[in-house]
Amino acid sequence: MSEEIQTTEAVQDVHELKRIRMEKLAALKAEGKDPFAVTSYDVTAHSAQIKADLAALEERLKAEFPEEEAYKAALEENRMDVRIAGRLMSRRDMGKANFINVLDRDGTIQVYVRTNDIGAELFKSFKTWDLGDIVGVEGYAFRTRTGEITVHAVSITLLSKSLLPLPEKWHGLKDQDMRYRQRYVDLIVNREVAETFRKRSAIISGIRRFLDGRGFIEVETPVLVPNAGGAAARPFETHYNALDEDVKLRISLELYLKRLIVGGLDRVYEIGRVFRNEGVDARHNPEFTLMELYQAYTDYNGMMELTESLFRYLAQEVCGSLVIPYGEHELDLSKPFEKLTMTEAVKKYAGVDFDTVADTAAAKALAKEHHIEFEDRHEKGDILNLFFEEYAESHLIQPTFILDHPIEISPLTKKKPGDPAHVERFELFMNGWEMCNAYSELNDPIDQRERFIAQEELLKKGDEEANRIDEDFLRALEIGMPPTGGIGYGIDRLVMLLTNSPAIRDVLLFPTMKSEA
Repeated sequence: MSEEIQTTEAVQDVHELKRIRMEKLAALKAEGKDPFAVTSYDVTAHSAQIKADLAALEERLKAEFPEEEAYKAALEENRMDVRIAGRLMSRRDMGKANFINVLDRDGTIQVYVRTNDIGAELFKSFKTWDLGDIVGVEGYAFRTRTGEITVHAVSITLLSKSLLPLPEKWHGLKDQDMRYRQRYVDLIVNREVAETFRKRSAIISGIRRFLDGRGFIEVETPVLVPNAGGAAARPFETHYNALDEDVKLRISLELYLKRLIVGGLDRVYEIGRVFRNEGVDARHNPEFTLMELYQAYTDYNGMMELTESLFRYLAQEVCGSLVIPYGEHELDLSKPFEKLTMTEAVKKYAGVDFDTVADTAAAKALAKEHHIEFEDRHEKGDILNLFFEEYAESHLIQPTFILDHPIEISPLTKKKPGDPAHVERFELFMNGWEMCNAYSELNDPIDQRERFIAQEELLKKGDEEANRIDEDFLRALEIGMPPTGGIGYGIDRLVMLLTNSPAIRDVLLFPTMKSEA
């Protein structure tokens, strides 16, 4: 049977099942039992806690009452009464009794529903309920003869009606695009997906605890900005009707956070969405979560210490180990992170020593020899970076700091003392990915203006990712910014790493996708 015919039949089946469920809903309403009229349900317990609590109770009572009959009596006396709510996921019908599985926020738990306990009329209605319906169960926890912890229902309530059937796990929701579009279904039928997003929340909470413990304060800065600077990226543009001004969605958090450093907030961070008008692939989404932090009176060495400590803290908190699996690799965060300059990395992996490359013309000649594409506007430092991306990145599996980037690709960074061609900047690489980007921040307003002017020239030559001059930011620097270290982390990529997820879409609840036709 062709895939097209199978799809058509599946759609027809769904329409028929929806029609039947709509008829059931109409019958319930006619009987005055509209499930959508229910406004609340008092939930006292969840599946995981019920299982843990009953197991602990059993262990304690067995120690106190070694005699079997005494133990059973004590268990009855200490009966755990519970009220749970969740989605009806499966049913095993045995006539006047049913075993069902109910899915709540923590997972599934078995429920025993018997006509003698809930009454014949309710039991008859209950047997017409569909998989996917939301139910509330009042009862008590016990262990079946086969050893499964179960809720014995004394009452059951239909809290909401599911009008569309859930897909069968292995056959109904395999299509990746469909999973991303219908994440609400994906979370129900693929429970490992829900666990990924629980870990994402734990990672972000862990970041906040770590930084708050170091005296940082969390702030919020504008999303709609007149000048989208702070990174090399093409912004999204829109129009602000009330002010009759064109504005952009921010591409980074940097320039406003630095204004706060000028204002005397010595340690600040922000976790927020940024927007870059670029393509979509396994590690990039146009809308993503970025964290940037800035600390006065330190430099990129201070940011290296902070980063190494943060990554170890998160790995231990979320994964329970400093050795974390990703794909075919095991990433060891227990050892001091390796440090290489960008020039050293290119020499190591490409066999080209840029310290001996005389000028831009020589760098371009080398690029041609190595079949590396470049643009006419590129300088020697740009070519060094292209060599690094081509030859070195994929080798950086274990945590490695790449230091001292060329000034051409670092317009907001302090120059290295005695080496004006390079800046005090690092990127952390793991699994061949850039995990963060840090600077000793440029606080010289004269130097910053010159670099902005150079960026404007690149813009005129067609570089749509170049920065524009930001006069208000320059004014802030003229007021005076202390020596400062700053860093930016891609939160989504960090979540990918700590959850062993193969693509960025797997860690975004609602990734960017082309609209359905």
